[in-house]
Amino acid sequence: MTDLKIEVHGLREFRTNLRRMDRNLPKGLRTAGNKAAEVVVKHAKPKVPRRTGKAAGSVRAASTQSAARVAGGGARVPYYPWLDFGGAVGRNNSVKRPFYKTGRYIWKSFAEHKGQVQDELHDALVEVAEGAGVRVSG
Repeated sequence: MTDLKIEVHGLREFRTNLRRMDRNLPKGLRTAGNKAAEVVVKHAKPKVPRRTGKAAGSVRAASTQSAARVAGGGARVPYYPWLDFGGAVGRNNSVKRPFYKTGRYIWKSFAEHKGQVQDELHDALVEVAEGAGVRVSG
């Protein structure tokens, strides 16, 4: 599970040029990132253990104009990192779960479906460009 990152070279320039054409156009980049992140969410959610469903429900896409992310947990599900990565919790660290540096759900789903995420991101960025009136070739 090495190289768990997708870089888009020229994204900053693309965002800057979209902003020059219309201040609202760069907002489409966040939507493009969310579309790519939803691939991971779709595959990670079913893997998360369920008692109440809160942990699985907390897995969501959270993107900006410059980065796409998948997040899990939150104030209502503070135990999510323990579920995903493991470790020791509880009184005197009595509840133990084997530690996985790359996690069990989100990172693993990303690694398994990285090509699909790249394809979705590519298609979404092309859609943003064409929606701005920029002709895309290749």
